[in-house]
Amino acid sequence: MAQHDVTTPHDAESHGTFKSYTTGFLFSIVLTIIPIAVVMSGWVQGVVNTLVLMAAAVLQFVVQLIYFMHLREEKKPRYNLVSLILGLIILLLVVAGSMWIMLYNMVAT
Repeated sequence: MAQHDVTTPHDAESHGTFKSYTTGFLFSIVLTIIPIAVVMSGWVQGVVNTLVLMAAAVLQFVVQLIYFMHLREEKKPRYNLVSLILGLIILLLVVAGSMWIMLYNMVAT
């Protein structure tokens, strides 16, 4: 039988190093502990509390994309980036539409 040298696209790409995975993991841990500490201790209240939580969530999202999904290491056709942008647009539409329906769908009795 003849052996076939089959290489998949994953074989050609380099994945993250132990150092980059460790760095991403540590950033994720810190960005998880910060909102927990802020909420549990009551350091800030109201709008500032919400802004801290949202900022930590956005930073956590960026860390996940860079360190674990290797978005910055992508080659020419940026299909992953385009798919991500489309997914974010759909997510934004669903969340904004849901908020709009919940806020402005008051039925007078």
